Amino acid sequence: MNEELYQIIHRAKHGDREAFADLVRRYKGLVFRYAMGMLNDRMDAEDASQEAFVKAFFSLSNLDNEYAFSSWLFRIVSNLCKDRLKKITKERMLVREVNETIVDTNFSDPLERLSIEEGISRLSVEHREVILLHDIEGFRYEEIADMIEVPLGTIKSRLFAARMALRKQLRGEDK
Repeated sequence: MNEELYQIIHRAKHGDREAFADLVRRYKGLVFRYAMGMLNDRMDAEDASQEAFVKAFFSLSNLDNEYAFSSWLFRIVSNLCKDRLKKITKERMLVREVNETIVDTNFSDPLERLSIEEGISRLSVEHREVILLHDIEGFRYEEIADMIEVPLGTIKSRLFAARMALRKQLRGEDK
């Protein structure tokens, strides 16, 4: 992190609204891209991004280390996305149960090849999270472990498993 960014974070942490607005401008693209990768829905990603910056604004004074701002912000976004995915999953399960009760559908998915984005969106939340944070956003293993609060070894094994699952999906071997 350069000294200028450190100073902006420090000023924002101490109540400077213009400094916080500058942080939003600097990080909004990264935050949105991560949320979009996790949620695979533009509206949900925009909502999660906005909510993340609101949470960050109100809790920035609790940030212990300005150098950890990026990891801290991505932890907020990650937690919001996970919460949204849980809610979406519950809603889909309810809709599926209702549909199965009303109509007995028996068809298979006709997709032969998936794009990388589609493949990532079909991964489990844990696998999607590590692929996005490491391979797309470029965070180191240690940073990811701190962000999502799991052991370093777990990050490495999840990333390996995520890559294998994605490879299978892209080759059409998951059917």
